[in-house]
Amino acid sequence: MDLSDTPQEAEFRARLREWLGKVLPSLPAKPSPDDWPGRRAYDLGWQRTLYDAGYGEVHWGADPAVRMIFLEETEKAGAPYVGANFVGLLHAGPTVAAEGTDEQRARWLPPVLRGEEVWCQGFSEPDAGSDLAALRTRARRDGDHYVVSGSKIWTSHAEVADWCELLVRTDPDAPKHRGITWLAMPMDAPGVTVRPLRTLAGSNEFAEVFLDEVRVPVANRVGEENDGWRVTMVTLSFERGTAFVGEVVACRRVLGELALAARENGRWDDPVLRRRLGRLNAEFRALWRLTQWNVSEASEGVPGVGGSVFKLRYSHARQELYEAAAEVLGEGGAALDLEQPWVLDRLSSLSYTIAAGTSQIQHSIVAERVLGLPKGR
Repeated sequence: MDLSDTPQEAEFRARLREWLGKVLPSLPAKPSPDDWPGRRAYDLGWQRTLYDAGYGEVHWGADPAVRMIFLEETEKAGAPYVGANFVGLLHAGPTVAAEGTDEQRARWLPPVLRGEEVWCQGFSEPDAGSDLAALRTRARRDGDHYVVSGSKIWTSHAEVADWCELLVRTDPDAPKHRGITWLAMPMDAPGVTVRPLRTLAGSNEFAEVFLDEVRVPVANRVGEENDGWRVTMVTLSFERGTAFVGEVVACRRVLGELALAARENGRWDDPVLRRRLGRLNAEFRALWRLTQWNVSEASEGVPGVGGSVFKLRYSHARQELYEAAAEVLGEGGAALDLEQPWVLDRLSSLSYTIAAGTSQIQHSIVAERVLGLPKGR
């Protein structure tokens, strides 16, 4: 992968930068973190704007260099992030593209790209902990439908979602990594109840979802029945390998802002803080190179286990970044005053070593699949 812009890439970068300069000033103000119906409308509106301008498909199948340029330039310009479209654009959509049938791709992918439908993720369960394969939500066949009962938790964007990428157990007698099936469940189906959860950072982007005899057409199954664990690995490869790309760009920008703020408030005179910011700069530069590798792999199909290496290091680096922000802020940051810059990000960063697979799980994957160590050691 050539890391320098070709003439065509430089032309794309210039054209995108000019377009962003014209469009962004006219965007409405972003709704508050509590207003998820408003956030949904805002995020879908931005995706529609991108689609109409020819940038709607940049997350899927685009040349990796073009995708990296898009992420760099939109972040530098302060453009909205994917927001409520996170699941649909960055891992449910790519999973359907990789594993779905032609009919499924035609039904589900265009509305995501056009900014018309939102997806949520129904993977985690209350009693499963970090062991995703321990899920208990069951589905039994009844003619052309699965009948689903159980519950999910930490379901991202469930309150405003149209579809859920849902894992269910279809063979309770099979070993736990088998007997699982990946379904696309309409969130307005009878029997679906959503209860929003308020996080430490004050947002209600997560929810509990209760499923009481919900009927899901067999046609909504992605992959074969009882082959859902393999399909799930595809989803998680996209989630860990490429879904956080834009956030790495944002963290690099925040690091520069921290250095500037430290110079302005005198904290830069602290050599320990300077070394910390310097080490974080090296860390995020390395993560950016790893990101480029993962995006390049994704352009050939599905990211590999490099996604777990990235997820492991990124989630810790993000926490360290906002701990450094608290140091730069001094007493204001330590007081967790939500009006102070970066305090909300510091609180939300605590979840990153749990979300998308805990660090303990990533350690095991790296040990076994990258280093070739035996299981359980």
